Amino acid sequence: MISRTHARRLPNLVARSLSTETATSSGPQPPPPPPPSQAKHPSAKPLARTRLNPAPRPAVPHRHQVLASLPPSFGRNQFLPVADSTRALLESIVSKFEAPIRYAFAYGSGVFEQDGYSTTNPASKDGPMLDFMFAVTHADHWHSINMHQFPGHYPLGARMLGSSFVSKVEEIPPGVWFNSMVQMNGVTIKYGVTTVDNLCSDLLNWKSLYLSGRMHKPIRIIKDDARVRLTQQVNLTSAVRTALLTLPEEFSERELFERIAGFSYGGDVRMVLPAENRGKVGNIVRKQGPQFKELYHRLVVALPGVHWPAHSSAIQQDTSAHARAAHLRKLPSNLLQRVTGHYAAQPAIPPREADETVYWTKLAGDPGLPAVIEQELHAIVRYPSAVQTLKGLVSAGPVKSLRYSTEKIAKWWRSSGAGSKP
Repeated sequence: MISRTHARRLPNLVARSLSTETATSSGPQPPPPPPPSQAKHPSAKPLARTRLNPAPRPAVPHRHQVLASLPPSFGRNQFLPVADSTRALLESIVSKFEAPIRYAFAYGSGVFEQDGYSTTNPASKDGPMLDFMFAVTHADHWHSINMHQFPGHYPLGARMLGSSFVSKVEEIPPGVWFNSMVQMNGVTIKYGVTTVDNLCSDLLNWKSLYLSGRMHKPIRIIKDDARVRLTQQVNLTSAVRTALLTLPEEFSERELFERIAGFSYGGDVRMVLPAENRGKVGNIVRKQGPQFKELYHRLVVALPGVHWPAHSSAIQQDTSAHARAAHLRKLPSNLLQRVTGHYAAQPAIPPREADETVYWTKLAGDPGLPAVIEQELHAIVRYPSAVQTLKGLVSAGPVKSLRYSTEKIAKWWRSSGAGSKP
């Protein structure tokens, strides 16, 4: 009787097992070979390692299903062109990393031109630093390999405590570890490391706007990943919806771009420091208008009630409460929760449970909604930006932190002096 029960359950168990695999197989696969035994190979001794020269940790099996592919034309607005020399430099730098990178992009003034810089050539003496962001599968394993290959990229304390310490610090929101002031291929770079899960979560939900906000602005994708490309398209559309809710019936494309570019700077604690340029958003948009238009034009005209001719800089939108409610309901979950929470205690707003359509229309028709959205965006950005600033003292170490701050202040002083000249 027991054997018959097991016989009936066996097909179900096999089906369940196969349903969790990321790839199918045409035949039975042999079991993985056992690890080599020291008894069988007495001469095979592990290499001597020190805390300053750690051995890479073994890879952890990745059991999450990965989005295989997307249509070639999907998200083509995200692939912004750069000069061939810049493209070759970026790709050559990323290719030097032995640790597996699933998604990589470069951003900032070293990739796309900005106002306020005497030169945009990263190889020149006063050129900007190249900024990278790497999304990986397993942070601990990645830092273990990278620390073995490039120990000098990490401060002494991080090398002594190992990759587990680095990954734990990285996990603290907003979930990024930066290695800064690194010399590679004749240029100075800074690269951040995060997980694909953390990146996609922020792109979808705006839980910190630290990563999603960076990706609201032009970036150069170096290594693509289908899952990130899909969630990035959602992120860009969310940025458009949020901006439309804070803009009038008629506005210019520059106003749209500055509003979107400013989401991640409003509330950022670094903007109160003397080394940060208060006009940074304008500097970015003035020089990167074509890249912004490539990013957003198709997404804007695809939304109902918005009119933006391809060869015009003027944009019109339907600002009726019904049209704005359609945007409001589709805001990222973290921002939407904060906005609805703001209105929860107001007696003039009807209960959402009574009539959802009336509820959303009432919120969307409130003249104070743009100010509420701006206030909640600042609240989302403020805490993660403060935490990441403090994490920089750990990830860079005291020497690099002092050098980085000094160079930022010097750059700010030069740009302020240039801006004050007649």
